Amino acid sequence: MVKSQSRRCCLCILALVCSAAIICLCIYFANKNTCEFTHAAVSADSEMCSNIGRDMLRQGGSAVDGAIAALLCTGLVNPQSMGLGGGAIFTIMDKIGKVKIISSRETVPKSVRADLLKDCPKTLTLTTGSQWIGVPGELRGYERAHQLYGKLPWAKLFEPTIKLAREGFPMPVYLSRFLQFDMIKMLIQNSQLCELFCHKNKTVFGPGDILKFPKLAETMETIAKEGADAFYTGKIGKDLIQDVQAAGGVISLEDLKAFQVRVSDAWSVQLGVYKMHFPPPPSGGPILNFILQLMHGFKLSPASVQGDQKNLTLHRYLEAAKFATGQKHNLRDPLFNSRDMTYITDEKFIESIRALISDGSTQEASYYNINPSADRFGTTHVSVMAADGTAVSVTSTINHMFGSSIYSPKTGIILNNELADFCGRADSVTPGEDLSPKISSYFSHILNILVTLLSNVFTGEQPPSSMAPAILQSSSQQKTLVIGGSGGSMITTAMALSIMNHLWFGMSLNESIAAKIVFVDSKNTVNFEHGYHKTAIEAMKALGHNVKGYPFFFNVVNAVSKEGHCLSAVSDARKNGRSAGY
Repeated sequence: MVKSQSRRCCLCILALVCSAAIICLCIYFANKNTCEFTHAAVSADSEMCSNIGRDMLRQGGSAVDGAIAALLCTGLVNPQSMGLGGGAIFTIMDKIGKVKIISSRETVPKSVRADLLKDCPKTLTLTTGSQWIGVPGELRGYERAHQLYGKLPWAKLFEPTIKLAREGFPMPVYLSRFLQFDMIKMLIQNSQLCELFCHKNKTVFGPGDILKFPKLAETMETIAKEGADAFYTGKIGKDLIQDVQAAGGVISLEDLKAFQVRVSDAWSVQLGVYKMHFPPPPSGGPILNFILQLMHGFKLSPASVQGDQKNLTLHRYLEAAKFATGQKHNLRDPLFNSRDMTYITDEKFIESIRALISDGSTQEASYYNINPSADRFGTTHVSVMAADGTAVSVTSTINHMFGSSIYSPKTGIILNNELADFCGRADSVTPGEDLSPKISSYFSHILNILVTLLSNVFTGEQPPSSMAPAILQSSSQQKTLVIGGSGGSMITTAMALSIMNHLWFGMSLNESIAAKIVFVDSKNTVNFEHGYHKTAIEAMKALGHNVKGYPFFFNVVNAVSKEGHCLSAVSDARKNGRSAGY
């Protein structure tokens, strides 16, 4: 009897120990699942490029090193979105939380046609041709970011991508899907891009084919050894200009030599317990902030997307997005336009707009000051957080799909169509001006060096953009969100909704980005992504919103979130993306 009781007691103790062990294991794995990474993470448009960025971080690289390496890779995996023939905007946070902006957006060349904007399309279409090419700034942006924040040798950042370009890799699923669209297929087959993406019989590549960029590999190898000057003042630049001019373009060697990167402090605005840092005009940062400031005033919380409040919150968001669309025409390069856009962050101005939002109805386009124009699509984004707490949010683009569709056979570079971003947003474009002859006629030979430096300052106007790479940090510095998007005009709404979902509505980062979006286009039409809740759509129609079906949703958001020592990283599944970290 005693032995039986003793045995029972032992079994009970064993059961308790096993239960405790199971509970501990459950807690461990639960924590492990919520804490995806503990040191660093990279969110790029593909797993391959995220891995390359992560590997740079593991080797002691900075957040900038990881971002540049991931961008170089993305230029191969998604060449329709970005590359060395485009431009970029970096938002960079250092160890002490100071945030700088490095903008290498393309600029207007000196010899641009005065009446260029007469050729602007009136409908949503690809704007191709050499007349739309802006002076590429991508590499100068990498160079300046690396000079200020890089740790690894410049050449090392290029090594993985040079190998991929030379040896080849399987056709990416997302790119393969794009190449099957009739409009894109025709573009490829009727341009020099067929050299990259076609078989010998001119059929466009598909799944299972191997993609190689041998000429681009040579170009990158030279740039890795000689630096960005090889592109802007060396043989690569000369070859590029020859190809562009042969295609009818007006960019010159002087344009390349004169290109200047802009380094500035970020614009920073308080959103409750979070401070958001973003690039100034002509980026889309001020427009993104405008929406978030408007919405924050409605005291949003998880309850705002529950029950009856859900449709009210959606309606208010659509109204905020409409007013934001009405502000886009003020988004111009401050170096060439006198309008000061800092008003858009002023709380009194925000309150005056919020007071115009009616909870029971919507208005015509004129109420929001919307000027109808064509919407845009394209671009890529990379978010990085390094082990030392530094972070990079960088958006890069050649503008529309495959940019201008002008390919440089001598360099392997696809050129942007960035000047098309002035369409519908400006009446004219301002080229750069070489002041050397004017100044040197008044000054002696001793001042020639100064004259050259002065002339280099006068590069052309940057076009307005939706790109808004942002970093948000809580007042306690316990929570940091590094976020950005691609998809042209959809960048603003995709980012705003992802940020609201994650910071205010209590969704995980993955849920926030995966959630279906709604887009207010430049004609004041409301467009819901396929799969959006039908009851919400019907409720918006009942309030008077002009709801239509938009054919293309290219919205993609890539982000890294850090809470305490725990990192979450998400590359948007819409572009078959996958993040990486350790």
